[in-house]
Amino acid sequence: MSSKTHHRSTTVRGHEISYREAGPADAPVLLLLHGFPTSSHMFRDLIPLLADRYRVIAPDHIGFGRSATPSARDFTYTFAELAALTAEFTEQLGLTRFALYVQDYGAPIGLRLALAHPERVTAIVTQNGNAYEEGLGTEAWAPVLAYIADPNEKTAAPVREIRSPEGIKWQYTHGVPDPTLVSPDAWLHDAALMAREGQDEIQLSLIGDYGSNIELYPAFQEYFRASQVPLLAAWGAHDEVFVPEGALAFLRDLPEAEVHLLPTGHFALETHAAQIAGLIDDFLTRRLP
Repeated sequence: MSSKTHHRSTTVRGHEISYREAGPADAPVLLLLHGFPTSSHMFRDLIPLLADRYRVIAPDHIGFGRSATPSARDFTYTFAELAALTAEFTEQLGLTRFALYVQDYGAPIGLRLALAHPERVTAIVTQNGNAYEEGLGTEAWAPVLAYIADPNEKTAAPVREIRSPEGIKWQYTHGVPDPTLVSPDAWLHDAALMAREGQDEIQLSLIGDYGSNIELYPAFQEYFRASQVPLLAAWGAHDEVFVPEGALAFLRDLPEAEVHLLPTGHFALETHAAQIAGLIDDFLTRRLP
C-alpha cells in the first residue's frame, strides 16, 4: 500500500485520455474500466489497496471524467468506438496482457476488447458489470429500453432523469443498508461533470447505443464458453440496475467462476472497497497464469 497514485494523460487519435496509475511497472496489470456516470474517480479507494502487487491503470472514457469531451457532433459516441479507443490506449501504454475490472458501462467496453483481443485478457473481475439479459433490472431499464426502441423527446425525458443530481445520488445510495457510509463527494463529483455543456447529447447517444451491447450478449457468452477465462463477480446484491441474477448467470458459461454477492448497491466500492480488494488479490493470486 506504499505505491502512490499518479494522474497521467495520453493522446489517442487526437483525444486526450486521462488515467490513474499505480504500482510496479513490472507487476501484473489490472485495467479498471468505470461505469456511468462516473470516471476513474470510482477507483480512488481500490487502487491503493492493490498497488503493492499489481500495476493498476484506470482510464477515464472519452466524454467522462478528465478525458476529452468532444461534442456529439464531432465524435461518434458508441460503445464500439469507446472500446476501440480503449484498445488503442492499452497498445499505446504497451499493455500486452492484463486482467480487466469492469463495472456498468465498463463491462461492454471491456468485453468488446476481449472479443477483439482474447489473448490479451488474463482474467475478468466484474462488479455489477453485466453480460446477460436476466441481469437487467426490469424497472430501472424500462425507460432506457423505451428510448432505445423509439428515441424522441418524450422517451428521452425519463432517461435524462438518470443523469440528474437526484438520479446520480440514487445510483450511489439505493440498496446501501447505511447510506451515511457513502461519501456525498462521490455523487456530487459525478453530478458536476454530468452538468457540463454537451453532456446531454453525449449521454443520450451512449444510452441510445446500449442496445448494441445487448445484441452482443450471445457473443460475450460464447467468448466465456470458448475461453473459460477466469472470472470473479463481486456484485452489489441490492443493485436494481444490474440485478444479482446477472452475476449468477456467469456460472452457466463459466462453471469455475467465483461469485460473491455483497450487501450493498450499484457502486459497491463506496462501502466495500477493502473487501473487494481482498477478493481480487486472492482470486488473481490463485488464477492468473
